[in-house]
Amino acid sequence: LRKTIKLNLTFKKFILKPIVATFAMCVCSYYLYTIMICSIISAKLATILAIIIAVVIYVGMVVILRIFDEDEITMIPFGTKIYKILKKLGIYGR
Repeated sequence: LRKTIKLNLTFKKFILKPIVATFAMCVCSYYLYTIMICSIISAKLATILAIIIAVVIYVGMVVILRIFDEDEITMIPFGTKIYKILKKLGIYGR
């Protein structure tokens, strides 16, 4: 498959960086959930908020760790606009 479509499967990009992003998401969402559950917030609301925060943290980690390159970002819906914003912020395109 690598030879046919010239796919570059590196350990760092496809295994290490997603594991780091997942670990950061898990740790942050777990601690935020425990903090929210110990306060006045109900368990159901704390679960929903923890899931939303986990998604935001994971997406943020994917951007910070640069798991996707320019071609992969432009393939998603509104990818060219997203890439332009990330380039203006100095995250991509250095």
